[in-house]
Formats: sequence, structure tokens, C-alpha cells
Amino acid sequence: MTSHIAVLRRCLPVWAIPMLWTLAFGLWGLSRQHSVWRDEAATWQVAQRSAADIWHMLGQVDAVHGLYYLLMHGLFEWFGPSTTTLRLPSVLAIAVAAGSVAVIGHRLAGARAGLGGGLAFGLLPAVQFYLQEGRPYALVAAAAAISTLLLVTAFEGRGGAMCWAAYGTTILLCGLLNWLSLLILPAHVATLVWTRARRGIWTRWASASAVATACVLPLILFSRSQSRQISWIPPLTWHMMIGPAVLLAIGGLGALLNRPQVGQLSAAAIGLPLLAVPQISLIGLSLVQPLFLDRYVLFSLLGLALLTGAGLSAAVRAATPRFPRASTWALPVVVAVSMVALLPQSLAKRSSSSRVDDVLAVAVDVRRLKETGDAVLFVPAARRDTKLVSPDAFIGLRDIALTESPAKSGTLKGVEDSQVRIRAAMLTQRRILLVTDATKVAKPVSAKRDRMKISVLKEYFTAVADKQVRGRRVTMYERLAPAQRSTDGSPAGKPDV
Repeated sequence: MTSHIAVLRRCLPVWAIPMLWTLAFGLWGLSRQHSVWRDEAATWQVAQRSAADIWHMLGQVDAVHGLYYLLMHGLFEWFGPSTTTLRLPSVLAIAVAAGSVAVIGHRLAGARAGLGGGLAFGLLPAVQFYLQEGRPYALVAAAAAISTLLLVTAFEGRGGAMCWAAYGTTILLCGLLNWLSLLILPAHVATLVWTRARRGIWTRWASASAVATACVLPLILFSRSQSRQISWIPPLTWHMMIGPAVLLAIGGLGALLNRPQVGQLSAAAIGLPLLAVPQISLIGLSLVQPLFLDRYVLFSLLGLALLTGAGLSAAVRAATPRFPRASTWALPVVVAVSMVALLPQSLAKRSSSSRVDDVLAVAVDVRRLKETGDAVLFVPAARRDTKLVSPDAFIGLRDIALTESPAKSGTLKGVEDSQVRIRAAMLTQRRILLVTDATKVAKPVSAKRDRMKISVLKEYFTAVADKQVRGRRVTMYERLAPAQRSTDGSPAGKPDV
């Protein structure tokens, strides 16, 4: 039996199993019922612009995601826009991250710890969410995993200057994908303190980190001028810290089971700082400016997975003297039970309802309700993403509020005309199609321009069709004859919409 296991390990490295497992897990239900939600729609529409248009946009908005948009632009050019092209980079990135966790765990705590940690990473609910997400957070996690593996390699005295150069490059990549991922650097500092790293390691780490940070610094300073984009993030509250507290408790238990020792490189010395420091640092930053979103520190879950694998390995090792046969089956059983227990979560993450809306589904109703020559309005203007992702559905419709396209204006939603001009344009229309949020997810209309649009529709038009699907709403309005309007401005004998 032992010889067969040894042969299997030589044929299939420990890292390959979690990588293939996570890859299969990510490909399962990748299209998510052919749905794309608003965050992914931003990637989709920007990736289809020219490189010059993307560069122009980054000067106005979303500079923090510039590298990711340019990467996706290249992929869309090569493979065409599709949900597979949109999400496959995230699947591959999480698979690489899982394989990296397996290698780190194997080196520091044995094959079982590496295998358990790598398999656990892909099963974490938050990881499953971003495993199939057309945004850069999975790529950040992969770069963070590789940089941590390189740190372990350098600490073990392997790789030399090339290893430190690669470490600095991956940290730079992290920062360019999302500069908040530089919170991994204080986590690595904590590891170096814990392990009482030699002076030479400190010097090389500081040099590589300083160069990477210096290269990212211009992006950090410039993107701060676009901070209005994150003004919607709510202030930190006590209940927002429940999730991080639970994660830290689980990670702390895994570290205790691993019995870490100060001055020794171990799974706990790597995993616990990687889990705790970014979470705590982001909470601290959020006390100054609201920034707390779990996706910004998704990479910290690498530490949780590593600690989970190490803790499981330690528990099995402790139980082996009393239950020698159980050690062989412990890991497969734990993984199988976890998979079954998390199956409802896994199915939910692969459902279109796991996101707040779907910009593709509503395009079907637009095609069905429109007539050539009809006007179209979007409330708020950001809902124009449906048109940008599904332009064919809007052929024949006139966007009467738009004065400058998103690509030309260097924005995500375009530039709309003044209230006076939009109102005048609306009053010349016979039929207007309104694309907005579904009732369940809609926020109160706050912009003056949008309130005017709704007011004119209520006063001079009546709804003849209204469809709501996956968080979006399409309403067709027809112009009322003067005799149909009541004295208070609402359609006579018809309810307001």
C-alpha cells in the first residue's frame, strides 16, 4: 500500500491534485445560466474598447483596475466576448493559488497538509464566489499565493537573487491589479518577525518590497483622485466584523493544532499572518475611510486554507496511534463531507440569483417590447450597461438622454444632456422604453436628472408593459392624449408606475 502511494506521488505531484480539483470546480456551471451582473458588465464593456479608449477612460475612472482591463481587452480580441472568456482567467488564477497553497503546505507541514490546504481553498464559499467572477480579485489571490511561495523558497535558502526578483515582480503585479493587495507586505513582515529571519533575508525582502511599492505608488496617488467611485461603501459597523472574527477564530484553531514555535518557519508562521494582518489592516483603514469589502482581502483566505490543511494534518497525526487505519481515509472523508455540506452554497454561487442583477436577461425583454424609432432611457444612467453589453438588442432605439458615448467621454456610463433638453426630447416621443432596477433591488432615485425622467413619464405617459427579471426592469411607456391626463398630472384612471 505504501509503495503504491509513493508511486502515485511521483506520478502526480501534491500540487496537481488541488489545481485540477479547483479547475474542475470552476468550470462547473461557468456560464452561470448565461448571466452577467453589473460588476462583470463593467469588465465586458471596457474590454471591448480600443486600448486608446481604455487608456483615456483610466484618466477619468477606474484607474485601479487598468492592468486588468487591458488584459481582458487582449483576451476579448483573441477569443471574442463570452462568459467563458470573461471568467476563465479567474478560474485559472484560483487553480494556481490552490496549487501554490498545496506546495507551501507540503513543504512546511507534510503532504497531507498541502493536499488538505489546497483542496480546502477552492471549497471556501467566498473563493467559490470569485472563482467564477469576471473581476481581478482571483488574479490578485494567485499573485499573492505565488509571492508567498517565493518568500518560503527564499527563506529556505533556495533561488537566490532570481527568487527575490520574482518575489518583487509578483508583489508589483499584486499592486497593479489592486493596490490594496499590498497589505500582504505587512503580513510577510509578521512572518519574518515570527521566524526571526536573518539580517540578509530582511535586507533582500526590504529591497524587493520597496522597489515594487515604489512602482505602484504613482497608481496609488492617482487613483486616490478617483475616490468618489468608492463613496458608496458604507462606514464600518460592528456587525461587519463578525465575518473576519469567525475566520480568525478558525485560523487560530488551525495554528494551535499545528503547535507553532517562535523562530521556526511553519504553516502557522505563514498562514496566520497572511489571514489576520490584511483583515485587521483593512479594518484599521476603514476607520479613516470606508473601504471594508471582503473582496479586497480575498487573498487572505490563502492563510485560512493553509492553516486548515495544517490543522487537519496535525489532528490526523495525533489520532493515528489509536486509529491507524483512519489516517488513510481521513482526508478523503473530510473533503467529501465538506463538499456535501457546502453543496447548497456551491449551487447558489452558480445561480444567476447569486448576484444582484443580470444585464443579459433584460435584453431579451428589450428586443420583444421595442419598435423601431422608440426612445430609450436609463435610470440611473449606469443601467446603460445593458445596452453596452447587448448592443444588438437596442438597434432601432434612440438613446435620447445621451450626448457623449461612454467610450468617447472616457466613462463607464456616458454623459447625459441637461434636464431641460432631456425633458424636451421626452415630450416629442410617442413611446419610451425605460430600463431600470427591479423593485426588490432598486434604491430611491436621488439624482435630479433621474427624478425628472420619472416625473415626466408619470405625468405625460402611461405604462403599457412592465417586465422584471433577475434584478432589472423594463417598462414600455406610451404618450397620453391630453384628455387622458388628470388634473393632478397622473394618468386618469390608471395607476402610477
